[in-house]
Amino acid sequence: MKKVYSSDNVIQAGHVLSLLQASNIACHARNMSLAGGIGDLPMTECWPEIWINDERDYKLATDLINHALSLRKAAADWRCQCGELIEGQFETCWACGKEYIDRCQT
Repeated sequence: MKKVYSSDNVIQAGHVLSLLQASNIACHARNMSLAGGIGDLPMTECWPEIWINDERDYKLATDLINHALSLRKAAADWRCQCGELIEGQFETCWACGKEYIDRCQT
């Protein structure tokens, strides 16, 4: 067994776990509910961790994780036709419901 990922965000760790499982990499999570121990235990020791069962899968697992997390970089903010400024991670205007289609064309 070998640790391939750790994060202070349990949702992010769950996403990584699901990604590896979907790629048929045998893995498991640790510390998913240890946040209550922060203060009594070192903070980083309480972070959720993802471990692979077979060390031969290490390179594939880390490549998948790095690729998936690099895709999450936020796009630039954009201004909708209705005039509302929308943060880059959103593709639909919250005010009028219009989709940002230029992102797909660039």
